[in-house]
Amino acid sequence: MITPFNPAHSNWKGLSSGTKLEGKGVFLLTGQVGTGPDGEPVTSSIEDQVTAVFENLKATLEAGDLGFEHVGRLTAYITDSDPELLSAYQRIRSQYVNMDAPPASVAVQVVALYDPRLKIEVEAIGVIPG
Repeated sequence: MITPFNPAHSNWKGLSSGTKLEGKGVFLLTGQVGTGPDGEPVTSSIEDQVTAVFENLKATLEAGDLGFEHVGRLTAYITDSDPELLSAYQRIRSQYVNMDAPPASVAVQVVALYDPRLKIEVEAIGVIPG
């Protein structure tokens, strides 16, 4: 059975922010971007946008009764290999993930995301305990 999870920030019709695969021990998180509760991109700074990404990941994990300690993999899609963006991503990521047992991770540069104001999207795979 597949159970969808859609916290308040998730306002896209036709997709779920997270899905729990019952009996498989897997929680899949849709790529999260730096949007606020209103669904609008956070554009005040790159740090604020990256923080919003991780807050949206956190909200989706919590909706499934999980936390970052359950994340086994992160995939980041970035629109620019700008050192400021990469530095912000690494610094903020380390504030959320379990740095004693960090998840497998990859960062991929892409041409663009669905909104040109967005610079990063992160998807995750969680492991359900039990």
